[in-house]
Amino acid sequence: MNNSLLSKLKAFAKKLKQNLFVLFLSYKDPRSPWYAKLVAMLVVAYAFSPIDLIPDFIPVLGYLDDLIIVPLGIIFALKLIPPHVVEDNKEAAEKLKLSGKPKNWFVGILFIIIWIIFAAWISKIIFHYI
Repeated sequence: MNNSLLSKLKAFAKKLKQNLFVLFLSYKDPRSPWYAKLVAMLVVAYAFSPIDLIPDFIPVLGYLDDLIIVPLGIIFALKLIPPHVVEDNKEAAEKLKLSGKPKNWFVGILFIIIWIIFAAWISKIIFHYI
């Protein structure tokens, strides 16, 4: 892989991570409109969830959420938040990023429940035809 391309990908990943922390702070900021808070909260909850809706071991689709859904969600949420709120939260986000990624176990548990329900449904279909 080209060294320049690798550098660009690393820079993109760093900016993406920075923007997640900006969203994390912005959805808690009282200056953000309620609809921006809702979108930011959903994006952050999904991105910081320890479990993906589509597990990474599923070929191609497993990384689809990490490569497409999360970046698009970040871009959309940032457009809804007033620019001055985003700017104010960038410096605080840098400090927060150094302390580590927060985990969102609520969303992780929600995804586990969804997969259990899906597995039970598939089992019921399979055993119905056996």
